Amino acid sequence: MKFIESIKNVWKIEELRNRIVVTLGLLLVYRFGTQVTLPGIDAEQLQNLADNTDSGILGILSAFTGGALSRASVFALGIMPYISASIVVQLMGIAIPYLQKLQKEGASGQKKITQITRWLTIAICLFQSPAYLASLPSLGVPQSAFLLGTGPLFYFSSISILVTGCIFAMWLGEKITDKGIGNGISLLIMVGIIATLPQSFVQNAATRMEGNNVMLILFELVIWFVIILASIMLVMAVRKIAVQYARRTASGGYEKAAAGGSRQYIPLKLNASGVMPIIFAQAIMFVPGLIGGSSFMKDTTAGAWLQTNFSDIFGFWYNLVFALLIIIFTYFYTAITVPTNKMADDLKRSGGFIPGIRPGSDTAEYLDKIMSQITLPGSIFLALIAIFPAFIVKLMDVQQGWALFFGGTSLLIMVGVAIDTMQQVNSYLLNRHYDGLMKTGKNRKAVA
Repeated sequence: MKFIESIKNVWKIEELRNRIVVTLGLLLVYRFGTQVTLPGIDAEQLQNLADNTDSGILGILSAFTGGALSRASVFALGIMPYISASIVVQLMGIAIPYLQKLQKEGASGQKKITQITRWLTIAICLFQSPAYLASLPSLGVPQSAFLLGTGPLFYFSSISILVTGCIFAMWLGEKITDKGIGNGISLLIMVGIIATLPQSFVQNAATRMEGNNVMLILFELVIWFVIILASIMLVMAVRKIAVQYARRTASGGYEKAAAGGSRQYIPLKLNASGVMPIIFAQAIMFVPGLIGGSSFMKDTTAGAWLQTNFSDIFGFWYNLVFALLIIIFTYFYTAITVPTNKMADDLKRSGGFIPGIRPGSDTAEYLDKIMSQITLPGSIFLALIAIFPAFIVKLMDVQQGWALFFGGTSLLIMVGVAIDTMQQVNSYLLNRHYDGLMKTGKNRKAVA
């Protein structure tokens, strides 16, 4: 009953209660927008579009937008252009000195980086919007569904609405981060993914019940919960590096005896790159199919092989290459996001050291070695979770829509965002001397 008591305590803290209400309200606005079809398109004639975007790579994109992609909604692009722009800016920060300088300027530099990301988001939207509109007929939308035709007026108005919809979704995410609880952009993606979960489960359960396989539904749920637990372990797992801090003496010097200082830890995450390697690898996996379908290869044996094997996201070759790319990108992204040299310099300036390791370059090399050692099992574990839906489909004949929740980007995003949000709520509770949500503690009395 501790958890129920903690939930009650959430509503006793006015600031936390207000933030949760704001978050839920803005998420509701976003979900409402995903149901609004673009002007000039008959919503009743979009069934073929929904059928053609409920599986494969398009199914993943549709899940990220909460089904808005399959409804030709004003939020059809979702928040993904902003995510793409953020990734591009982050990668450009490695090579462009101006961005490196902004990253070192603190809050003012971050504000400029955010503004650059916003402008790049608009540029990506201006490219993706006409491409999406042009693909609608090939995705099963009949010409009769375009009530005003597909002339320049339709394209101009629809592109304007799609770009505005993405910017509005980005604004909602930023407002949730500022005024609500949790990371707004991540919550928008998570809510979109969760929105498709009930329908996927019901469709799969209905198929099982038609074949009198009720026990198989329970078995699938057990496997699903096990995968969720494995994902939580991957997100939460850390390697603690013991650190000793020298104690300051009354004369102004430092006592270097290990017994005299305070002992702390540097937590190195098993999966420091999060879901970024999966997102990078997913983007690359579009390429073989595009090459196979290109004009100079589509009539060749190699082109047909690429199209056949890399258009099936549950196929052997697709998942083999996908897993290898995830492992490679995990090493790459960890190397650029975990600054072991800076960690070693900060540790040295604060009077800390790792027992048995000389401060400075030796500490940086030691941290880099440890990161390399824990990144290998972390990347393999991440790759296995990412391709686990393929095993579920092949071994248990689970419907593709429901199988996507047994691993991959969808599950890891849900787990990561849920943990991050709960940690923020937990910090509010602990600061007000209440028991937290994530760990049972001693009973505390509220501070008046």
